[in-house]
Formats: sequence, C-alpha cells, structure tokens
Amino acid sequence: MSADAVLAKLRPLNDPEIGRSFGELGMLKAAHVSDGKVVVEIDLPTPAYPGVERITSAVKGALGSEFGDVDVTFGSNVRGKETGGKIGLKVKNVVAVGSGKGGVGKSSVATAVAYGLNHFGARVGLMDADVYGPSIPHMLGIADGKPAMIQRPGPNGEPINRIEPMSAGGVKCVSMGFFVEPEKAVVWRGPLLHRAITQFLQETEWGELDYLVIDMPPGTGDVSLTLSQLLGLAGAVIVCTPQQVALLDAVKAINMFQQVNIPVLGIVENMAGDVFGRGGAKAKAEEMGVPFLGEIPIEADVRVKGDAGEMPGLYAEDSPAREPLLEVTQNVAMQIAKSLLENPSLPTLEVL
Repeated sequence: MSADAVLAKLRPLNDPEIGRSFGELGMLKAAHVSDGKVVVEIDLPTPAYPGVERITSAVKGALGSEFGDVDVTFGSNVRGKETGGKIGLKVKNVVAVGSGKGGVGKSSVATAVAYGLNHFGARVGLMDADVYGPSIPHMLGIADGKPAMIQRPGPNGEPINRIEPMSAGGVKCVSMGFFVEPEKAVVWRGPLLHRAITQFLQETEWGELDYLVIDMPPGTGDVSLTLSQLLGLAGAVIVCTPQQVALLDAVKAINMFQQVNIPVLGIVENMAGDVFGRGGAKAKAEEMGVPFLGEIPIEADVRVKGDAGEMPGLYAEDSPAREPLLEVTQNVAMQIAKSLLENPSLPTLEVL
C-alpha cells in the first residue's frame, strides 16, 4: 500500500459533476497513507462545487476495503482563462450578467450571484456596467460611498491614479453610481461608454479575484463589444422572466453574446411564480441548447433586501431565497469550470 498506488487507483475515476476523470481534471492534490489509514486530498475547481459527498462516496467505493480506513478532504483551486493580464487585471474569471430587456431583475441576480460566490469562499468583485441605470450601490447599501483615488507606480516609475473599489460584505464594487448624483442622467454616446468601462476594468485596484461579476446594461449594444475587445470572458449569464415577451428579448441577448464569441453559460429564470408563470426560461434553454441555471421564485425577501441595501442577508439561514440562490450560484460556477475545459483557448472578437 502506498500513496502512489492510491492515486493510480483514483486517476481514472470520473468526477460525478463534470463527468471527466480526476486525473484529467487535476483534482487529485495528494494522498497520504499511515497506520492503515488513507487521506485523499481533493482540489475542487470552485468552492461552490455542489454535493461533495458524492466524491467521497466515489473515492471510498473505488478504493474499497483494500486500502482500509479512507478519509477525503477538500480544498479548492479556482481556475480560469485569466485573460485580463493584458490590461492589468488579476482576475481568473470575468462573468457578464445580461438580459434582453430591463425590468427582469438582472442587477438583483448579478448581485446575488456575486454574494453567493463570496458565501462559498471565493474572492469576488462586482462591476456595475449599467452606466445609464446603476443600481448596484443601492443594493449593497453603499450608495453614498465615494471610491478613493490612490497612486501606484506606473511602468516607468511615474505615479498613476487608480480607483480604490468600495467594499460591502466582502465584495469589491465599482459603479458609475459612485461618480454621479442619484437624480442625474448619464447622457453618453458610445466612445464615452467605452472609456468608462475601460477605466472600471483597467484603472481599478481590483487585486486578485477568483470572479469578477459584471452587471451589463439591458439589451444589446456597445458595452458587450467593449468587453469582447478588452478581454476574454469566462461567459455570460442571461436573466429573464418566464413570460413570452421577456423570452423573445432573452433570445436576442443570447444571439448577441454568441455573435461576439462570448460563451453563454446559461439562462436564469427570475421572478417565477403565479404572477409571471414559470418554466418558460427552462423550455427556451432546452430549445436553444444552452444550460438552464435555475429558477428564482418571485420572493418578497429579494425586493426587501435589495431596497434596504442588505443583499448579503439573502444567504441567511432563515431567508426563503437562500436555497434557490445557492443553486443558481453553484450552477454558474460549475458551468464556468466546464466551459474552461471545453474552450481552453481565449475567445477572440468575431462579429458576424
């Protein structure tokens, strides 16, 4: 009996969630054998991995009684394309959250996913790219905040100004809402939008992040093109409500992301229930061949927490929104991991 023998036995074993072998996924970190006991260390591709007990059962089943007492421990090593290096970002995965139309709860879902990933232990940033209607600062309870400008050495040692993101509940955030008065409209053409998004990405002191969630403006347009030009995204999450009018616009959003060569991670059905119905987004996802990431019921707690700037409270034990939001977050994280395996090369801008 040896550690090498344990690892050799486990390498061909398929991960129950992704369906690839542990050896191929690089999830076997180490094995230790001592006094008839085996400890297997597993490196999960995301801290939001669902159902780790299935891995424990699979490992123990594969080793059987041959290896005596078996214990499985878990850590996580978030992987990503890390495509922001060319603009100075130290972010493993950049995720866009978009919709075909406004009013479907896109910003609420983007914020909830960011806090969900943070809840599982990931390092998370939230960028509000909805320049015309920035609502993220209010939902984070920091609408009156003003990011500080800090100086860092430039390429030649000269001081350069950078934005210090605000922080709320462990999530870093930058938004146009921090830089304009609440009642003031932002009336900008494309070039100014491009400049603002570039500044939020390139001139913000994000630090090292596992995930940067970007709340996109509703519809299709300049911001998606700017993101495609600046960096390769891990993928896009499409938010829609169940009724047909919203689904028609969600299809346009999916087609837009596919046209600019951004992987579509899947669809989230928001506000499901008696008012808007349910199941429409799931059916449309199956029809279009994209993953369905989960259903978020129309739940007063989401509105109450958002209005009060207490979005982290959605993950409290007594929150009725907790379980569906955890499921959506886990599905998003796993689709990122799967997408990385299927598309390891960097996407390039390709407008058809």
